[in-house]
Amino acid sequence: MPDPQLCVVATGRTVQAIVRAREAAEAEADLVELRLDMLERPDAAGALAGRRTPVIVTCRPVRAGGRFEGSDEERLRILREAHALGAEYIDVDFDALCEPIIAERQGRGVIVSTHDFTGTPTDLPGLLAAMRRTGAEIVKLATTTETLSDLIPLLKVGTSDQPTILIGMGASGVVSRILAARFRSRWTYAGDAIAPGQLPVRRMLHEFRFRRIRHDTRVYGVVGRPVMHSLSAAMHNAGFAARGLNAAYVPLETNDATDFRRFADAIGLRGASVTTPLKMDVVPLLDEVTPIASDAGAVNTITVTGGRWIGTNTDVDGFLEPLRRRTKTAGLRATILGAGGAARGVALGLIRAGAAVAISARRPDSAREAAAAIGATTTAWPPVPGSWDLLVNATSVGSRMVPGMPVDVALDGRIVYDLIYDPPLTPLLKAAQARGCTVIGGLEMLVAQAERQFEIWTGQRPPAGLFQDAAEQTLRGRFEPAQLKMVE
Repeated sequence: MPDPQLCVVATGRTVQAIVRAREAAEAEADLVELRLDMLERPDAAGALAGRRTPVIVTCRPVRAGGRFEGSDEERLRILREAHALGAEYIDVDFDALCEPIIAERQGRGVIVSTHDFTGTPTDLPGLLAAMRRTGAEIVKLATTTETLSDLIPLLKVGTSDQPTILIGMGASGVVSRILAARFRSRWTYAGDAIAPGQLPVRRMLHEFRFRRIRHDTRVYGVVGRPVMHSLSAAMHNAGFAARGLNAAYVPLETNDATDFRRFADAIGLRGASVTTPLKMDVVPLLDEVTPIASDAGAVNTITVTGGRWIGTNTDVDGFLEPLRRRTKTAGLRATILGAGGAARGVALGLIRAGAAVAISARRPDSAREAAAAIGATTTAWPPVPGSWDLLVNATSVGSRMVPGMPVDVALDGRIVYDLIYDPPLTPLLKAAQARGCTVIGGLEMLVAQAERQFEIWTGQRPPAGLFQDAAEQTLRGRFEPAQLKMVE
């Protein structure tokens, strides 16, 4: 089976706009989808004029998630015209109206597609068989996936017998777009703000390195919710490429550890970075937990070897490395904001490094539970003025997704360390910097712990500075996946 191609979607309200989008896409696309239903006045000839790349012409009606409001007769006329003008493919919806246009062309150059915005059909094999019986050259099925497990039926029905495109729409379905080769899809779609979970071309090619992924590529990923903002894929995929490894690192969005395990087993996952809220939830699913992860009560790294799942924690060393570049840790009075998995790993590292650690959490019972588990003490929320030399924010407050200050605290210590890396300078760090504190952002920790993960998985260190550069470049050019509910 050939490696999947990249189809870039071109849209616009006018012919001039869609042509500009098509020309921009041609530089990196294997083929371009022209969404004529987006045009105020659909014009196949104008959209096709001067093209240099194979195209798919789509004119999707409103009832199927598109924007074409005209009659079915007019829509089919537009598609027939596009085919007559030389379009390599036309996309028709799977309904009674598709049969004549497929028969006219004996299926050649016709994609028959269906999009389910309510979920994944229970009889997926039956639906695909019915679509294949139409005689269309390519069958495309996009379903809404709420969990990673919803993708398993798509994995099972993928086949090389007939060209097929299988897509899970939504955040949990992003992995089906990146790992198109694993799902045996003929191509995948990319573009800005087009469909649920669809990624911009930049992220597909540069962050996820789509063109390196084959059916036998080893799969790693970051699991948690949310994960689409994570910089880990940019770092690890850069490392795999630099070391010439046939491996890919993808986002696995879920807040359910059992859901993750089911999909991981189905896809043959080789390893994962674990983030909020699953650092403690995954522990019961593991075959082995290393002493450092057991002591921390949290796992941020999973390795799958010979069918055995092994959990460890690289947050501990990853946190300490940037701190040790700035100060001695022995005797340091440290207060940690938060009581989750990240806070526990940080606290454990500091205690082992000789610091006196206190946990401060909005919920006193959570603080007491975390402190008891790792041998720390608790302190008030907010911390008492003059009570700390090092303040660590291990909450999500201050990130782009959860803006603000984690707590109204007197910034009268020496060092403020925020585990958040996006933005690089959080509101807490800005305020601390203004008070003359030494500040440390989460990017340094992220890079250090990721380098250790890479070494655990591959037996090699990434090239010096590569992960830092990849993370910084990705932050500078960050695009988010589309959230609009419109179909390719």
